[in-house]
Amino acid sequence: MSYNLLSSRKSILPALISFVLIYIPANFAIAQSHEPIDRLLIITATGKHAFALEIAKTNEERAKGLMYRKSMPQDHGMLFIFHDERPISMWMKNTLIPLDMIFLSGEGIVTSIVQDTTPLSEEIITSDRPAQAVIEVNAGVTKKIALAPGDKIRHPLFPITP
Repeated sequence: MSYNLLSSRKSILPALISFVLIYIPANFAIAQSHEPIDRLLIITATGKHAFALEIAKTNEERAKGLMYRKSMPQDHGMLFIFHDERPISMWMKNTLIPLDMIFLSGEGIVTSIVQDTTPLSEEIITSDRPAQAVIEVNAGVTKKIALAPGDKIRHPLFPITP
C-alpha cells in the first residue's frame, strides 16, 4: 500500500509542476494585459469616432495611468474620472508614448485639449477650464478627428447632452 501511495505522489508531482509552469504564467499575462474594458463615442464636426478604453476611477489607477506602455492602438485610450469639476493637472512621468489629453466637463463636453504631450516629462499639464474627466489618446488623434472644445462625448458616465 505504501508503494502505491509513493508511486501516486511521484506521478502527481510532475503534473503539478507542469500545471504551475503553464497555468500561472498564462493567467499572470492576462492579469497584466491592458485590454480595454469599455467604449465611448467622440462626436466632432467630422462625425462619430468610437474608442475602446480603460477607465481609471481610483487614485491608484489615476496615478499609474498609461505609464510604462510602449504603444497603444489608435482607437484606444484611457478615461480618468474625478470626483468633482475643477482644474485638473496631469503629467507624463514614466509615460513612454506621446499623448493628446482631452479635458471634459461633468456633462461630457470637451472643455480643453492638450495635443502631443512630451513623453517622460514631469511638466504639469493643466486644463484651461474646470473639468471632471480626462481622456488620453495617442498624439495626433484629436487633430485627425478635428476635435474642438464644445464637442461631445457619449458614454454612460456622462448624462446625455443636447
